[in-house]
Amino acid sequence: MQQEGPDSAYHSSGSGQEDEAEQERLLSYWQSVGRGHQVDVPRDMAEPIQQLTRNNQHQERERIPFTLIHRKEKFGEVLYEKRQYGKAKWACIKMQEEQYEQSICLGFMKLMKYICEQNSSGLYLGMTVPIVTIVRTNESHSEITPSVTVAYYLPEELQEQPPQPYDSDIIIEEWPPTVVYTRSFRGVTNEDSIMREINFLEELLESPELCLQNIFIVAGYTNPAAANRHNEIWFLQRP
Repeated sequence: MQQEGPDSAYHSSGSGQEDEAEQERLLSYWQSVGRGHQVDVPRDMAEPIQQLTRNNQHQERERIPFTLIHRKEKFGEVLYEKRQYGKAKWACIKMQEEQYEQSICLGFMKLMKYICEQNSSGLYLGMTVPIVTIVRTNESHSEITPSVTVAYYLPEELQEQPPQPYDSDIIIEEWPPTVVYTRSFRGVTNEDSIMREINFLEELLESPELCLQNIFIVAGYTNPAAANRHNEIWFLQRP
């Protein structure tokens, strides 16, 4: 879920009329994408969408820092990586829609508003990647459950004192240091593709029993509007 709006729809603003026209173009684009996921993008998203798109033209997206412990390769292809992530604060929102795609789209829109000034600092917070989604599987490990948590990593300069969200559904959480096993994949993220990637990584790992068995993370580097998204599946090593 790399938060890059439709760059081709972006043009630098001049007059207020051009500014409104740009908002309409961007909103229309996101609404069109939303309909494909059975998600309604409300008009009050116009300003956050425009702000995020503009800032992403000029600001480097801050990547969540980690230490690479090990990389498993075969014939030049990276099969998976083992990484160490440090303790950090995240803005999190729990969602439970009928479909996974609906949950991540609606959850991300709420986080966008928080990032785009709807917080106690009144400032644009800056985009970080990846946006992550915590998913859980049922006991038989055959499908993911409807309840997910969408989370945004607070930029390094805001880790000490994160701005508080106006939206009471968004909670600031501190996550402990974590070792993850991660594998990249491309395309849409839905119930089928996530289960496929979970099963694939489980087969690749030498000791999958060292990881949590029913909690996984989908890390998105490309926004839901993108056609060929860059994603990762993360297995969490048991504490």
